[in-house]
Amino acid sequence: MSMVRFDPFREIEQFANGWLDEPSRRPRWAAMDAFKSGDAYQVRMDLPGIDEDSLEITAENNTLTVRARRETDAPKGAEFLMRERPVGTFARQMVLGDGLDVESVSADYRNGVLTVTIPVAEHAKPRRIPIARATGGDRKVIEAG
Repeated sequence: MSMVRFDPFREIEQFANGWLDEPSRRPRWAAMDAFKSGDAYQVRMDLPGIDEDSLEITAENNTLTVRARRETDAPKGAEFLMRERPVGTFARQMVLGDGLDVESVSADYRNGVLTVTIPVAEHAKPRRIPIARATGGDRKVIEAG
């Protein structure tokens, strides 16, 4: 079971757009880690300078979407000599594999890091299957539990 499906063409397009576009016009997404810990997957995204109220996380079907907005903190009318810090709306979608409990997704935002926790659904967790033994010793019945 995988949590996130990798789309190499989308990643290449996003990489190329980040290099070709001016950072102030088309913000690039922040760094992300995704890993499994116990009975849940965690996604951690670096979102420094993001106002907590601008964060929006939605789960629809098997797609998790994270949106955030960073506004400029420069005074009105400022003339930039250099502008590398992206501003605007950031969005990222992750296609979640089957077997995840999309109804129980939770999120936490601390010190510029967004942590999204996606539990494994009960029906997808490994379980032991008991084996019933026949008294004659010649047959075994396997029952799902």
